[in-house]
Amino acid sequence: MHRDAFFNFGIAYGIDRYIMADIYQEAFLVLRKHAIKGRLVKVDSSLKTYLFGIGKRMIFNYHKQHKNIIPLEPKLHIVDKEIEEIDFDTVDKLTVEQKLLRTFFNMLGKRCQEMLTLFYYRGLTINEIAEKSGYENANVVSSQKSRCIRRLKEMINTRNK
Repeated sequence: MHRDAFFNFGIAYGIDRYIMADIYQEAFLVLRKHAIKGRLVKVDSSLKTYLFGIGKRMIFNYHKQHKNIIPLEPKLHIVDKEIEEIDFDTVDKLTVEQKLLRTFFNMLGKRCQEMLTLFYYRGLTINEIAEKSGYENANVVSSQKSRCIRRLKEMINTRNK
């Protein structure tokens, strides 16, 4: 039911249709495994949003494995009547912990936000971050990431006291 929209979603990230067919199949299998294990009961998003989330992770992993430059944002300037609009979860569905994280993450400096986003959201390794962001070496990146995490934890813990 969501196959065509999923393919268009992948094309926006620079993946051709043949590779997207494989990614779609794998994402669907992961979704099926999660359903069998009962993990979908806890999910607040729609089935489509969940499937696209799995697919997005697989797209980034594909780029990472093939050393492709990952577009920071999909090519949203593509206008096509066939591309279905994706309805992502609204802010109202965030847990208390997610709201706290979002609030304090936004209070971090730009450098920490970028570091944590590249590592946790984009899935880049320490070495890849060092290379792409112009850090001296991987040790500097690792130290910086640790400081950013420590600062974020301190901010959240200070708020909860």
